Amino acid sequence: MFRNIARAFGAMKFWEALGGTFLVATIVSISTVFFSTLAGYSFSKLRFRGRNALLMLVVATMTIPQQLSVVPLYIMANKAGLFGSLWAVIIPGLVSAFGVFWMTQYIGDALPYELIEAARVDGCSMFRTFLHVAIPAARPAAAMLFLFTFIAQWTNYFWPMLILGPNKNKMLTVAAATLKGAYFTDYTIVMSGVVLTTAPLLLLFFFAGKQLVSGIMAGAVKG
Repeated sequence: MFRNIARAFGAMKFWEALGGTFLVATIVSISTVFFSTLAGYSFSKLRFRGRNALLMLVVATMTIPQQLSVVPLYIMANKAGLFGSLWAVIIPGLVSAFGVFWMTQYIGDALPYELIEAARVDGCSMFRTFLHVAIPAARPAAAMLFLFTFIAQWTNYFWPMLILGPNKNKMLTVAAATLKGAYFTDYTIVMSGVVLTTAPLLLLFFFAGKQLVSGIMAGAVKG
């Protein structure tokens, strides 16, 4: 077994793929949490014209299948010179409609207006109120969103497979898929590659599982 894992380790260029996958998942997760929390605070606690219509538009984008956006994204990434680059994987995932909806619902229930008014009385600007009041109140939901986004990006396969081109070893899922041959497949190597791909996620669940469960439960109670 360990010999097969060692063979898969070398064939996948594991460290390169691990670094690329970790970079993509981390950047996308941080960006998603920040912008989703900012948008959620705006939609739930600020009053401006067209707020409900804009929120409905954001939620409506969740019904659009990913496959419909593949061709336009591919063309734009190609014209921008991002084909084969990890940035072509990162940029489309920087903002999440689900994240905006989730944080809007959570902050709307978890953050009372009295705290916001108290912060303004103390002289906090709008952004400082968001930074020092909204973010701490939304921490459980933000942690859950971060973990969900991180896992989704770690296991992302379809779009990286299309856009990375010859640079297949930049992400673990695509690198593992290259272990399958055109005419013959050694499934012991393929399964070893799957083990290498999922092992970091198992460690993440081991160390952050309690935070994930508490975030889900907090969201369920607040909803």
